[in-house]
Amino acid sequence: MSIPGCLRCTLVVSIVAVMALAGGRAYTQATVQPINDLPNPYQTVENWAKMPDGRTWGSTSAVDIDRDGRSIWVAERCGENSCAGSNLPAVLKFDPSGKLVTSFGAGLFIFPHGMHVDRDGNVWVTDAFGPDGKDPNRNGKGHQVVKFSPEGKVLLTLGKAGVAGDPPEYLNEPCDVVTAPNGDIFVADGHSGQNPNVPPNTVARIVKFTKDGKFVKVWGKLGSAPGEFRTPHGLAFDSRGRLFVADRGNVRIQIFDQEGKFLEEWKQFSRLSGIYIDRNDILYGSDSESNATSNPGWKRGIRIGSAKDGKVMSFIPDPETQPTGTSAAEGVAADAQGNVYGAEVGSRALKKYVKR
Repeated sequence: MSIPGCLRCTLVVSIVAVMALAGGRAYTQATVQPINDLPNPYQTVENWAKMPDGRTWGSTSAVDIDRDGRSIWVAERCGENSCAGSNLPAVLKFDPSGKLVTSFGAGLFIFPHGMHVDRDGNVWVTDAFGPDGKDPNRNGKGHQVVKFSPEGKVLLTLGKAGVAGDPPEYLNEPCDVVTAPNGDIFVADGHSGQNPNVPPNTVARIVKFTKDGKFVKVWGKLGSAPGEFRTPHGLAFDSRGRLFVADRGNVRIQIFDQEGKFLEEWKQFSRLSGIYIDRNDILYGSDSESNATSNPGWKRGIRIGSAKDGKVMSFIPDPETQPTGTSAAEGVAADAQGNVYGAEVGSRALKKYVKR
């Protein structure tokens, strides 16, 4: 039995059938055999983005495309894996040649994590960590989503800086943010759910706000059933307005309507950290953490396919071969020419992939 339209995906049906949340509809929970041998039509451009003299790349998982379709925005962790105590600007914009053209956001973040550029060119960044009771440089920061103008003016914040909690006033480790065509805001909240033996009240949810930041609703909790999450790590909309969630700890994509109704799940894109869907409904999914424990048999890298039918068409493999840890792109985006950008946490780099 094959997934419709999916190349080299053999469906192995499990013995458990689960009931979907909406309408009590039954569906078959399934696992997909590893997809590691698809063609790679890209070549890698190393050291594409040029940092200022004396500054080196830190970990980064946040990358998106400017509304011009060519320039690249990145939120980088200040030369380390944290911006706590740093006075470096965390948000950077590069032109198509890799030249830095603007930067801002110094002193605002601990752990810049997810990024979204909206239709007006505004830049949204999530700060996925908060105070830890040890480092005073983290106090009063974190657990927020910040909306900037393209020039770096703070236009809106969601969540209260430095305080973890529940909506409408608070967020808790927000992973990613995206806006719908009408401006509604969706936040993937909860970064710790994929860890083993987490408490059952660990945050794992999607939070919806109006374009002005007014709380609308929340859905999801820790778990593996439809509509539940184990770290909703990335968000993207397709052309039909469906919300795609990279449910990393559950090794799947979950697809919802904008009211939170579960539509379906896909497993053929592997254990995604990042997800990006372009205007042609090409889906780019970055797997930065698969290994023998978390996702046996699957290789790390970027799988590229269709958001319409789920077909996986190509694969950019992780050049690193270590069996554990994080190395391949965690954040992913593609410009209007189809060039792919991978933001790497473990390797601390922003790689560019161009068609051969």
